[in-house]
Amino acid sequence: VPLVESGGKAVRIGESLRRSCVASGDTFDDYAVGWFRQVPGEGRQGLSCLSTSGFDYSDFAKDRFTMSMNDARDTVFLDMRRLTPEATAVYYCATVIEGDYTDCLKSYEMARWGKGTLLTVSS
Repeated sequence: VPLVESGGKAVRIGESLRRSCVASGDTFDDYAVGWFRQVPGEGRQGLSCLSTSGFDYSDFAKDRFTMSMNDARDTVFLDMRRLTPEATAVYYCATVIEGDYTDCLKSYEMARWGKGTLLTVSS
């Protein structure tokens, strides 16, 4: 499933933003799909995941971000609220075949990745 994420963005502190990830030419049926972030010098951090078990969020993402999927099941969204400079990172979506993982919030579990796009939050 080729993954195409929405483009890089620079926003102000306190603004909200919606990121999207499209399964190009396909759907997310039969896959778990997750959102991850990476700041320089650190590994990829899981934010949220949608699987047959429903939605799951990391502690960092809870109360900050909301994940959703469109009815066509080919696009997932990450709604990011009241952004702070701490949210500055490269954001990725990733997929893994259902049943081929234990925890879809763990980056090493994911099989296919989008290219990632940079979000910068500043004053």
